[in-house]
Amino acid sequence: MLLSADEPTRIDLVESDSMMFDRSIGPDVRRLIGNVHFRHEETNMFCDSAYLFSATNSIRAYGNIFIQVSDTVSIYGDELYYNGNTRKAELTGNVKMIDKQMTLTTGHLFYDLNSNTANYINGGRIVDAENDLTSIWGFYYADDKHFFFKDSVKLVNPEYVMRSDTLKYNTLNEVAYFFGPTTIISEENSIYCENGWYDTRNDISRFSKNAFLTNNEQSLTGDSLFYDRNKGFGRAERNIMVRDSVQNTLITGQLAEHFEKEGLSVVTKEAMLTIIEQSDSLFLHADTLKSTYDEEKDERIVYAYHRGRFFRDDLQGQSDSIVYNFADSTIYLFHNPVVWSDEHQLTARRMEIKTSDNRVESAHLFDAAFIISQEDTLGFNQVKGRKLVGHFQDNELRQIDVFGNGETLYFVREDDGSLVGINKALASNIIIFVEDRQVTGIRFLQNPDADLFPPEELGREERLLRDFRWLEDIRPRSKADIFFWP
Repeated sequence: MLLSADEPTRIDLVESDSMMFDRSIGPDVRRLIGNVHFRHEETNMFCDSAYLFSATNSIRAYGNIFIQVSDTVSIYGDELYYNGNTRKAELTGNVKMIDKQMTLTTGHLFYDLNSNTANYINGGRIVDAENDLTSIWGFYYADDKHFFFKDSVKLVNPEYVMRSDTLKYNTLNEVAYFFGPTTIISEENSIYCENGWYDTRNDISRFSKNAFLTNNEQSLTGDSLFYDRNKGFGRAERNIMVRDSVQNTLITGQLAEHFEKEGLSVVTKEAMLTIIEQSDSLFLHADTLKSTYDEEKDERIVYAYHRGRFFRDDLQGQSDSIVYNFADSTIYLFHNPVVWSDEHQLTARRMEIKTSDNRVESAHLFDAAFIISQEDTLGFNQVKGRKLVGHFQDNELRQIDVFGNGETLYFVREDDGSLVGINKALASNIIIFVEDRQVTGIRFLQNPDADLFPPEELGREERLLRDFRWLEDIRPRSKADIFFWP
């Protein structure tokens, strides 16, 4: 009689040292002892002893179980139950499954020969050339070499330890895919995400959903993170945050690249640096923000270019290029910067602003230096020279030192506030004293030429020094304004 395609085939007994019928267990039940060998279709099974149940086309085997599933997959264990009708095997006790890529060990394994799949539910371990992986639950597709793991998943690699809630792993290409909260801990850094993949062979990865990378000093977060561990290179996209816990800074943007070995981070697209202070934080924006760290000097510097603008309640400014050195808390501005401090406007070809403890200490203006403050509707107090140094106390300008080609124009008032006149002066070097935002004294150091004019004798143009520019209309008034270049 011909068997239909769906009709199960019988389990064949190939060899056994001894055989007897055991009717106490059931009719037509054979007990087999010594070098037992079964074959079912293309699968060979070996053991020390077994019961063959002909009525149900099944076997129970004991001792030194060995199943040759295919040329590449072998299974070992202490006990086996195999159903020839369903082609499903259940193994217990020191179970080991081996293929060319990995070895699986567990206490309890189910194997389906129809689909070439294996699963365990009470803990298992997989070891391959580089990785040691454990989990409570695991499912293996032998044909495409895919594992699915669930619950307390842990992957140990010589370079890092990965823990996850749900993980898919391919033993051919050694790529791990995670679908739940996942951490990857190494000596260099720690990584967290809730979705992504990791190529354990080539040490490259991509993380998403609440992803962040952190080391001892800095952390990088974004909607999507790419990381090459060998190169020490990370790339983040969308909603980027680079946080420095030592300098207490935060860089945000939409695209970031981090070069771990060089100590370099570059952020673009809506890039903003926040220097966090308890009383008043400084916000700085530019097309590109570049953060560098010199390990030998223990020095971190942030470069902002182009179209840099910054805002703090007591200090605002803009320049095509801005550099902030955390070692001495100095802001360097290049290419015709302008800075506002309270009612004062500072301009020059380049500038250095020194700060300490969230306070401005001094401002150094180089080449075409100009400081302006509006007196009232009548005009402006003005100081210009080749170089100016403004000295601050409690964030208020208290003294201005002029070096070379000094010029001043300021409104002189009585103690009661009444206007005396307008003083215009020329001198090589000048010192100007300021108190309560008013000029209280002036000292001409070399070759002075000063005149006090009645207000009515000076017209509008004569009240402005050469190259005067009043730029109040482009001054940032809030953090949001730094994103708009005038």
